[in-house]
Amino acid sequence: MRLDTRNWSHAAHSGNGMAAGGAIDNHESKVRVLIAHSDAIVSAGLSALLGVECDMQLATPEAHPATADVIILDYKGALEHMRQRANAPQHGEPQARVLIVTQMEREWEVRTAMMAGIHGYLLQNCAAEQLLTAVRTLSRGMRYLSADLSRCVADSFTRINLTSRETDVLQLLAQGQCNKSIARELGIGVGTVKTHVKGLFDKLGATARTHAVVLATRRGLVGEGSASRH
Repeated sequence: MRLDTRNWSHAAHSGNGMAAGGAIDNHESKVRVLIAHSDAIVSAGLSALLGVECDMQLATPEAHPATADVIILDYKGALEHMRQRANAPQHGEPQARVLIVTQMEREWEVRTAMMAGIHGYLLQNCAAEQLLTAVRTLSRGMRYLSADLSRCVADSFTRINLTSRETDVLQLLAQGQCNKSIARELGIGVGTVKTHVKGLFDKLGATARTHAVVLATRRGLVGEGSASRH
């Protein structure tokens, strides 16, 4: 699945606290932020950074998500929140924007979150200014992805577009099967298998079979246990 990330703000690299499209507006109403991160230390740090901003108001931990403009969650918590939201009856009321703050930075993890409908994604080691920019950007109805993550994901989208047959070959490659075994399994010629393997190398940016499996595993194209078998 290919996603269009052009509407994601990448303003963090400018370092001036502005979202794409101009300076921060002076809204009379404050941005209501609910911090529901599973890590107590991270939550404390987020509260300390956001609590002193005059345009933000922190909700109590017991507050209902519907009362917030932006909810900050860890990776697993955010995906579960989006799953529950998708399954809940919709009554037309505004939904809080969801921002992930996490250490998980692999391409497939970021893509999974984006496809789940997450509105913003930050790494825990980001600068404080990036956090403030992300919250303000989400509060305006836009999405936010840091410049580094945006380049990483965009690169993966442009390079990973496997055909169904390449996917079949990749799965068998990850099982450690040789070209002859793959050909027999799929009912195709060995030469055809070699062509598909070369295509995989080109699309993954790999230099060898083991390298291809490692890269594919990192991007979620094969199971986590595959790389360890090589």
